[in-house]
Amino acid sequence: MPVTMRDVAQKADVSIKTVSRVVNDQGEVANETRERVSAAIEELGYRPSKLARALVTQRTDTLGLIVSDITNPFFSEFSCGMLDASQAQGYDVFLCNSGARVKPEIRALRSLADHNVDGIILFPSWLNEDKLRAFVERHRPVVVVNRAFEEHPGMGQVLMDARGGAKLAVDHLVSKGHTAIGMLAGYATYPDVFQRVCGFRETVVAHGLPLKDEWIIAVTPVIEQGRQAALQLLTQHPQVTAVFAYNDLLAVGAIQACRELERRVPDDCAIVGFDNVQLAALITPPLTTVHVDKYELGWQAVTLLVRMLDDPEAELPPVCLDVELVIRESA
Repeated sequence: MPVTMRDVAQKADVSIKTVSRVVNDQGEVANETRERVSAAIEELGYRPSKLARALVTQRTDTLGLIVSDITNPFFSEFSCGMLDASQAQGYDVFLCNSGARVKPEIRALRSLADHNVDGIILFPSWLNEDKLRAFVERHRPVVVVNRAFEEHPGMGQVLMDARGGAKLAVDHLVSKGHTAIGMLAGYATYPDVFQRVCGFRETVVAHGLPLKDEWIIAVTPVIEQGRQAALQLLTQHPQVTAVFAYNDLLAVGAIQACRELERRVPDDCAIVGFDNVQLAALITPPLTTVHVDKYELGWQAVTLLVRMLDDPEAELPPVCLDVELVIRESA
């Protein structure tokens, strides 16, 4: 039989109400009494009911996480940081996958709200801002990662310097003597594509280099799409000698395409990725890429969300993480 609060009360020779106060850290309880109740809890192995505790505290000590693609190694590293931070703060986590689509994201948001999670982290969000604000106002606070929007109560932001990262990549390629640089970009619907493409365009122009729309190809950011896009780019525009990729998966695909075209990397075509997932250091040649601290990104998302839960009236500015270029053999 499971141990109940009544069992603890009898063991500690106190009332059930006193045990409840100790368990929920409410009300004034003498130190000696608190220690006696805590000892009884430990000895009997009593575990408070989360449901019962939630009725008292109006908190379930759970958070929701919605990512767009759990198969992408970026999100696994991010999730590790998020989970470690959640556990350190005493929260459990429900994980959902949106598949980078609006309807699954809405379904996940509603499911998490039905499970009474205290707050939700979205990475990223595919909803328009009006719908996201409406959800926050009706349900619970949300932290959105890697998507900038107008500040709103109950909505927090954790960002990376995507535009600055693109600048680092192009500056490096130019320093290596490249004057015809293409880009494998994600589709415009991806929330942070705009920042990376803008950073690329601005930096190419700043160096006085040609900027041609046909040298920028938008695809789904996965390896095979990167391979196909790079084959198209390098076949139709052989003058391109360097490629900046929206993420490391596209960059890996570009390296595969270069092999098929018998273009040596980096001698015939230099390639730079973005994110610095673990795969980047393991491929041949190892990938030069823009490093994002994915673990820290997850940790900061939880830290911000917990601050919002603890002080709903606080005006908390967006958190922005710096990035850096990791130079390896591909460029």
